[in-house]
Amino acid sequence: MSVIPFGTLRDGRVVHDVELGKGGPLAVSILDRGAALRDIRLMTPNGALPLILGFDRLEHYVAHSPYFGAVCGRCANRIAGGRFTLDGVEYQLALNEGENQLHGGPLGYDKRVWDIGFADDHRVRFDLVDADGDQGYPGLVRISATYTLEGTHLVMEIEATTDRPTLVNIAGHAYFDLDGTGSILDHEATIFADRYTPSRPDLIPTGEILPVAGSDFDFRAPRPIRREVDGTRVAYDVNFALAEAPVPLPRLAARVRGPKTGVTLEVWTTEPGIQLYDGSGLDVSVPGLDERRYGPNAGFCLEPQRWPNAANQPSFPSAVLRPGELYRQRTEYRFSL
Repeated sequence: MSVIPFGTLRDGRVVHDVELGKGGPLAVSILDRGAALRDIRLMTPNGALPLILGFDRLEHYVAHSPYFGAVCGRCANRIAGGRFTLDGVEYQLALNEGENQLHGGPLGYDKRVWDIGFADDHRVRFDLVDADGDQGYPGLVRISATYTLEGTHLVMEIEATTDRPTLVNIAGHAYFDLDGTGSILDHEATIFADRYTPSRPDLIPTGEILPVAGSDFDFRAPRPIRREVDGTRVAYDVNFALAEAPVPLPRLAARVRGPKTGVTLEVWTTEPGIQLYDGSGLDVSVPGLDERRYGPNAGFCLEPQRWPNAANQPSFPSAVLRPGELYRQRTEYRFSL
């Protein structure tokens, strides 16, 4: 394990890069800014294979990162109008995507510098205290994000408590590319969900919960992410309904295979939803890891979560956290050749 200065923010704070598993089958670098996965390398007979999108310079994260690798919160994904009512009180949140809030607002967890609570060769814990009223959310929230390397598996465990009723919905936002070709459209994906939540043009769920059968969103059998209908490619940024509530132990939510390398990623999670984003909006103007350029579809995201806009949809799994309760999420990224 090593903790290396990665850069200095304008306010003088130093951002660190924590390296886990150096010399092992899976090596991981994680920033304390955003508790963000910066780099993952899988050892293969042909050398170390990069598996996620990231940057080598802090200023690129500050100016150009579309949530690369970050832990997103206090409430990940979208909240319609940035408004919700809890226990009869209406709250207006900070907006950062038109009239809506995305991933916790303009100063969400992805932009905070977390404290390093513990670190060794295979495990690191990041801690954050989120103040009452920050980004418009009620309650002081204490949150920890722990990453543990177990061979070629990377485990992410999130815990949070609050002193007032509030919303907590955390999602890891790594962009994966298992082939290194610059496009993930031919990656073969399976998502173990029978239903999905269709969205409006602004990606706020309509409130419907529809079967994937017979739709463009049916990934129950392995198929390429690429799909075209009448000559137009389907763009994916949608929540799949895995369950009605979080479960105690992780279960298999998705599997993706890179056809060029044969590397497979399985995502196991306790969360009731998982968002597939195909990276169609990517267009990063600065170089990424190994000087690669990240254009449209350079990476895909699989974001375990409570369902988007759950605060305004009573039929969705709740994102409410109350005093005395413990928010817990365990998500496992299992890589294999």
